[in-house]
Amino acid sequence: MTSSSASQSAAQPGPRRRTVMAAAGAGAVALSVGSPGTSPAAAVTSADAEAAAVSRPPRPGTGWQRYVQGPASRTVRPVRVLGSTGDVRNPQALLKPGGAATTLRRPQPSPAPRWPEGTTAEASSTHAGNNGNDGQPRTYDAANAIDGNPDTFWNDDTLAAFPDVLTITMPDARQLSGITVISNSDGVPTAFTVDAWVNGAWKTVATVTDNDVIQRAVPFAASVSTSRMRITVTAVQDTSRGAFTRINEVWPEPVEPVVAPSVTVDFGKVVVGYPRIRFTSASDNSPGVRVAFSETQQFLTDRSDFTRSDQSGGAGRGTDQFAVPAKGADWTDHKGFQAGDKVYADGLHGFRYLRITLDALDSDAPAAQPWGTVAIDSVSLDFTAYVGTPGTYRGWFLCSDDDLNRYWYGAAYTNELVTDTFRQDDVDPRNAWSASLEGKLVLHDGAKRDRDPYVGDLAVSARTLYLTHDDTAAAARNVLADLADHQRADGWIPPASISSYTLPLFDYPLWWVTCSWDYVLYTGDRAYAAQYYPNLLKVLDTWYPSVTDEAGLLSKGLNDTGGYGDYAFLGRTGRITYYNALYVQALKDAAQLARLLGHSADATRWAQRADTVTEAINTHLWDAAAGAYLDSATGPARHAQDGNALAVTAGIADADRSASALAHLDGTTQLPYGNAFMDNDTLFDGASERVYAFTSYPEIEARFITGRADSALDQIRRTYGWMDSHDPGITNWEGIGPDGSLYEDAYTSMAHGWSTGVLPALTHQLLGARPTSPGYATWEVRPNPSDVAWAQGQLPTPHGALRVSWQNTGNTFRLDVDVPDGTRATVALPGNGHTMTVRSRNRLMWDGRHASDGRASIVDGRVTIPGLAPGTYTFTARHTG
Repeated sequence: MTSSSASQSAAQPGPRRRTVMAAAGAGAVALSVGSPGTSPAAAVTSADAEAAAVSRPPRPGTGWQRYVQGPASRTVRPVRVLGSTGDVRNPQALLKPGGAATTLRRPQPSPAPRWPEGTTAEASSTHAGNNGNDGQPRTYDAANAIDGNPDTFWNDDTLAAFPDVLTITMPDARQLSGITVISNSDGVPTAFTVDAWVNGAWKTVATVTDNDVIQRAVPFAASVSTSRMRITVTAVQDTSRGAFTRINEVWPEPVEPVVAPSVTVDFGKVVVGYPRIRFTSASDNSPGVRVAFSETQQFLTDRSDFTRSDQSGGAGRGTDQFAVPAKGADWTDHKGFQAGDKVYADGLHGFRYLRITLDALDSDAPAAQPWGTVAIDSVSLDFTAYVGTPGTYRGWFLCSDDDLNRYWYGAAYTNELVTDTFRQDDVDPRNAWSASLEGKLVLHDGAKRDRDPYVGDLAVSARTLYLTHDDTAAAARNVLADLADHQRADGWIPPASISSYTLPLFDYPLWWVTCSWDYVLYTGDRAYAAQYYPNLLKVLDTWYPSVTDEAGLLSKGLNDTGGYGDYAFLGRTGRITYYNALYVQALKDAAQLARLLGHSADATRWAQRADTVTEAINTHLWDAAAGAYLDSATGPARHAQDGNALAVTAGIADADRSASALAHLDGTTQLPYGNAFMDNDTLFDGASERVYAFTSYPEIEARFITGRADSALDQIRRTYGWMDSHDPGITNWEGIGPDGSLYEDAYTSMAHGWSTGVLPALTHQLLGARPTSPGYATWEVRPNPSDVAWAQGQLPTPHGALRVSWQNTGNTFRLDVDVPDGTRATVALPGNGHTMTVRSRNRLMWDGRHASDGRASIVDGRVTIPGLAPGTYTFTARHTG
């Protein structure tokens, strides 16, 4: 799930790697160079080695295990020390538990200079008081800047408008050699001048530019005798809390800060769980440590890139705190306070980088002090998510393109990070906790945030789960069942538990329908289908008819839905192609569930309604001039990835319209980091530069199923190649913004389950294997090889492993298939069936025009062989011209 604000930050480039598969004995050897966050097995140093052999695949079932990213155990340790600041001794010792300690030292600071009694302050403007970040009433008066309390501050009231002026008046003249300006990490003043009142006029005594520190000493070129000082701010850092001027304290002397000692470790990739730090000893003054977390180096600062306490309006400290006792401690970072209402820790985090700083908040005194000595033996993480190891994978994938292999297992690892137990302390704090989910395995949306199960995200992440670790399919069922159990009286199904199951989204009840069908399709769980069939009836036959217009199209705004959102909280109303294309898919999926349960009348009614909506979409939402479906029937003309892609995959667009719509997306949305989800910026600024892997997945599928495998792989390589080669590497981002940036800055989730569509796309479309009826009772293999020389894989089914491998060499295509007991298979060989012969175990099955045994035929241009009973089959297709 995502929010809608645009990002302007630049992505940090990371090393790119080149890996080849070299045939060696029983398996392939992975050779890597410059892999971000991993230890390469061996370096390729010659062109001959790189050319070695993608031509011959390894023995099926070998070679893929080396791509698995999950940790070996629940105790995860950092892979390197990224750097340190201040007085830090032996930082590398953090990587070697049980040896020498890493020591951080900081001297006790001198008391802060104070203004004379009777000093006053006034400002050009003052923000109105409110409950602040911590939910406690506070003011932002100018007097806060001279009250000696760094926890209070002056905040102006002119957002992004300058100058902002703070004037300090002393009762008598005083000799000053400079001042110190203390601000905070919500955005420091970056440019300001300091004036002194001298001989009845203002005199500039200092000018500061490019400031980026919280404590800025400002010495004057010469001491001045003055009774008034004026600070004029002309620029500030723009943060998520707004471009305001914030000054916590001004001291009447220039005081250089003592650099806080810190050490930063890198876990090599995004991890999730409870950080653990083993302190061996400390000075006897309760020195504090502050721990900041980030998924990227770009947003690694003195504050975490995200904390639930900030989001909830709670403590708002920005870091996790601990006061170290003199005897040391083995501290696991769980949510809560260490001493009354002081020294707070947020608990679980999703991150790659962890920074430990010897420091303490002023509000935590005297429980924690910002000075002293701390000795640390080791840093680790208690990993809470699903631990995916080669032994746990029940489905796997491998092909001749090493990039694609990395993307598949990067998506699998991303999904493992969000497969976790629903726990009250760790979920989204915005009223997302639910007793009905507590303690159950679920699929969250993101590892870092929101950590709440959203049904739209399941449309992708659940498929990824079924194809890798189907023994945890309950994680999807638990979410689907819980949302159905909270269905509203009018039939609407909530998208998630957030906001106590009331978050108003227009599209997500449709995703509940499609995800319910997916769950039954992959698992064969007929009992689930029967139990929640009444919910299906209610959402499709009560709620969505209440928002359907005279043309038979869904129209957001009807039935008081104008304020409803969607997957990206987009400001779209009226007839939207995406909503209606998804509606068609949901009706078709519901019809299949109805047929499974013997409700033929419902199936017929929903199928007929799907046809009616399809005709209305093609009548009212097709833009002949652009050759694509409109995003919306009202407002400026724009064409969206979501609606056009789903129109193809849901069977709304015929072959001509499919080709035209995909060509339009080719011509208007291609970017180095994927395909944008809009072709222009009429919806919001930057829309044509934003990439969602969530909506890219159906476009990639649309390209495969319409015979455009080359363009599907190109889109995969641009989208997932960008994420794989940029910090944090490996995992799949929630969204990509202009120039490949994190589209919502630090708030962006860099490990998001809804972005893992590359995995089902490669398994179902490139390898070509997919279920066609519940529980894989029937399934098909329809490979789309493009430029890939070979592929192999395994799909877990309720009947056992379904194995497929193929090789595409010159004019010959060989396909090997293992059909599990209790299932029937259909194979559809790639290429023009009229110009190929097909043999099975040297027996001719197709001669280019006829089937030797009556089974093979031409379907959609391919030689297709249905009804394969359990067993092992080999098919060899040769093109004859």
